[in-house]
Parts: sequence; C-alpha cells; structure tokens
Amino acid sequence: MQENVMQGNFIHSIIEKDNEENTYGKKVYTRFPPEPNGYLHMGHAKSICLNFMTAQKYGGKCNLRFDDTNPVKEDVEYVESIKEDVKWLGFDWDELCFASDYFDKMYELAVLLIKKDKAFVCELSVDEMREYKGDFNNPGKNSPYRNRPIEESLHLFERMKNGEFKDGELTLRAKIDMSSPNIYMRDPVIYRIAHSSHHRTGDKWCIYPMYDYAHPLEDAIEGITHSLCTLEFEEHRPFYDWVVKETEFAMPPKQIEFARLELTNMIMSKRYLKKLVDERKVDGWDDPRMSTISGLRRRGYTPESIRNFAESIGISKSNSVVDIAMLEHAVREDLKLKATRKMAVLNPLKLVITNYPEDKIEYLDAENNSENEELGSRKVPFSREIYIEADDFMENPPKKYYRFFVGNEVRLRNAYFVKCTDVIKDENGKVIEIHGTYDEETKSGTGFTGRKVKGTIHWVSAKENVKATVRLYDYLFKLNEETGQYEYNEDSITVLKDCIMEKSFETAQKGERFQFNRHGYFSVDVKDTKDNELVFNQIVGLKDNFNKK
Repeated sequence: MQENVMQGNFIHSIIEKDNEENTYGKKVYTRFPPEPNGYLHMGHAKSICLNFMTAQKYGGKCNLRFDDTNPVKEDVEYVESIKEDVKWLGFDWDELCFASDYFDKMYELAVLLIKKDKAFVCELSVDEMREYKGDFNNPGKNSPYRNRPIEESLHLFERMKNGEFKDGELTLRAKIDMSSPNIYMRDPVIYRIAHSSHHRTGDKWCIYPMYDYAHPLEDAIEGITHSLCTLEFEEHRPFYDWVVKETEFAMPPKQIEFARLELTNMIMSKRYLKKLVDERKVDGWDDPRMSTISGLRRRGYTPESIRNFAESIGISKSNSVVDIAMLEHAVREDLKLKATRKMAVLNPLKLVITNYPEDKIEYLDAENNSENEELGSRKVPFSREIYIEADDFMENPPKKYYRFFVGNEVRLRNAYFVKCTDVIKDENGKVIEIHGTYDEETKSGTGFTGRKVKGTIHWVSAKENVKATVRLYDYLFKLNEETGQYEYNEDSITVLKDCIMEKSFETAQKGERFQFNRHGYFSVDVKDTKDNELVFNQIVGLKDNFNKK
C-alpha cells in the first residue's frame, strides 16, 4: 500500500477526540463508497485520498465499497474502472465490498422496521407522494396507508419481493414524521420495485433498497467508524442516524461531511460526463480533456501530482471553487525533475546551413534534464539541414525579437551559433525555407566566449528524426463572461500532424512523459500510439500562473 501523509483537518480533530474518549475502541475504519454508474472524476480523487490517507494516518483500515443499489444504471465496466483508478492513485483497500453483498440482511432489517411499526407499505404513486410530501415551507401530510396493520405491510412487502407487483406499484416507506422541517425525514422511501437484472445478483431480486437506507446499513454492517461524505449529505444525516438506531446497531458509525471539490473549467457531474460520452463529443470516458481520473491518467498526469494536489487544497466545511491552475502547478512540480527534456518541432520550417558540409552528421551532447543530473545525457544528430519552429522566424520582427530574421544570429540549443542570411518563398509569398551560416568555433560546450547572442532555439535534424502526431488541449469547458456559465468548448483540441521529433523518441514507450523544450509536458498516448505511429498528448504547458496568482 502506498504510504501517504495527510496534514491535520477538522475531520482528524473529530477522530482524535473520539480516540481520546475511546468512542470506537480507538479504531479508525473508513471507506470509499462509489456508485458504479460512471467513471470517477477529480472530485472522487479528493474523497479517495481523504478516506485512504485518513485510515493510514491513524493505523486504521479503509474499504472500497460499491453502492450498487440501482441496477438500471450500473455496469461491470464501471466497477473495473473504479478499481483501476483507486489502485493507480496508489491505494489498496482492506476489504472489497458491495452493497449487494448485504441485500439479504437489508431485507431482514426492513422486516424488523415493519414489525417495530417503523415502516409501512405505501400505494401512493410518485406524483401523489410528491404532493403529500409538502415542501420547505409547508409540512407534508400522512399517506392514507401509513397506519395499515403491521401484518398487512409484512404480507405486501413479501409479495413485493416475490415479484407480484409492477414497477412503481408499491413502495416501502420509513415511518418517521411528515411534519418534520427536514424533508428527508418525511417518511422516505426505503425500498422500490425494479424488475431489472443486477450485475452481481442477476434476477434474484426485483426490489432494491434506496441509497439513503442502504448506505448507513452498509457502514454499520462493515463496522465503519467514520463515514466521510460530501456536504450535500448533511441534511441526510438525521435519516442516516435514524436507520442505524432503529435497526439496533450497537456501535453506530459517525457521518462527517466535508466540502466537495469544485474546479474552474472542469465539470464534475457523472451524469453530464456520461452525456458527453454518449453524444460522442469526447473520445470516451478516458478522453484526455475529461475531468475523469482515467482521462487525466491518459493525458499524462501522475498519481503523485493528484495526491499532492488533494493534500494542498485541504479539507474544509465550506464550499469554494479551486483554481485549476493549482492542479496544473501540482503536475508541473512533480514532473520537473522526473521528465526527460527533448527537442520537438511542432510546426516545422526548414533551415539550411549553407556552409555546413552536406554529408556530415555529428552527434552532440544534450542534457536530459538540466535540474536533475541523475537523468544523464544523450547524443542528438546535427546536420546541414534541420527543422526549427516556424514562429522562430519573422521577416519583419518587432523590437526585442531575438530569434531568426535576416541578419540576426541565434544559438541552436546544444549546437552552434547560426546567422540567418536568406529566405525562400513559394509562388504565393509564403516562407518555406530559410538559409543561414554557422560559426564552427561556437560549438556548445567548448567554452566559447567570443560574443553573445540573446536567442536560443530548439531544432531537429532533417536527416535523422521521428515524425509524430501531437495533440494540444484547451479546457473542455470555458466560462461565458456574459452568462456566467461554463459552456462546452468546441475548440478544446488541436491536432498537429507530421511534427518532427528528435531521433531518440524512437524508443518512447506508451505512457512515458517528456518535456518538449519550450512547449511543455507531453505523454505518449496509450490508446492511439501504434508501431511507428507516435501520438503525444499535451499534459500541461510550461507557464505556471499559480504562484503569480
């Protein structure tokens, strides 16, 4: 298991107080409880880190538990993807659990509630129930079936289980208080009929427990001590406590709510993300632009960067929006000493060095990472014809432009000083090639100090190189300043074909991360890369706005 250290927060203060008072025998048992109805996103990553790292901090345990109580929306694909995400983030669970493991027990406890006159079978339709429930300003009114005899509810509930009724025909409801100011306490439904096959139990059941009833029972059955959930469940907590009390668990778990993660330019709603997938606006759940953990993994984010980000933003009780620059800063900080730095020309323009021997190729030394000597160095081929970035040349440059223009001298990284002498254009006046001359004495690493140049640019040999496709990303959602709403960005991806990469990229492996000089961090795409067909995803640019902000 990956050991991580988490700084203290208000949740840890509650746990430490419980330990001092021996509330749970000084045990700490948490769980991460996703519903298998979609892929996990960055909001879940925060919860994963909190639950697993809290258990580690106190020498406790943490379960991975699937809240699979809604067979209509659940799928084995989601189960497997969630397991992969948790493992990739660096965590391992003590027990792998499913709500469906407890369906028999939940049914028995529902029968217990009926026998205690704490639950009843109701025949109101969904619309009628909504009408009876009232609203935040008006109390609800009792169902006409609320006081039916216990034996009758027991009989009807068994017939529900046996499949004698249609979907929605009957429900089992808790009997609490229809005048409660908390709507979630107004006789909530705890079982509904759903003739749907379940991904684990098949057709054994045609009634399924509601989430708010099942969740506290799962915690109690597993012996969870601290049930950590996001702030929207705060109003559900009285019902959570009611369920574990009325089902007579001796050691009820303690539900503690914290603020969910909201990031600028990221939508974190499984329903909306699924819509993007279904409408094919993205390349699946793992599209590198998505806020899903699998999307960030495919893009090239590291598990360390996400854990460090989750640690840096802390845990609070109040909702707020975190600038996405913090997440980008975290991955830059993690990669800056890990990633090999290489030269890649994304928008090629040929430079011919006219006084360099035509048949000569020399192999020059290049550091793999100037900030980490342990990554060593490599040889890069240099030749008479090379490629530079098209925007490293201007015919009519503004002041303080230090790259190529006719008459100006520039250092080629790890190579020589080259002076631009001529421009070659096509019949339309477009620049298709530039010429220059080099000074042999200025070879990098020779200690030359005869004169200085202000510009240094990267390049790739035209004789020995690798071609690749490079995908540049903008945010999938952008803020509309007029409406104040985030909207889908149609221009969130730019695909560059036939980019020229230095020859050492021949050995690049799927998922491997690099820094392209002056462009940013990139990762070899794990899905679309094939033999001799490299595809790179931009992880993040080099510019870091976080500290400036």
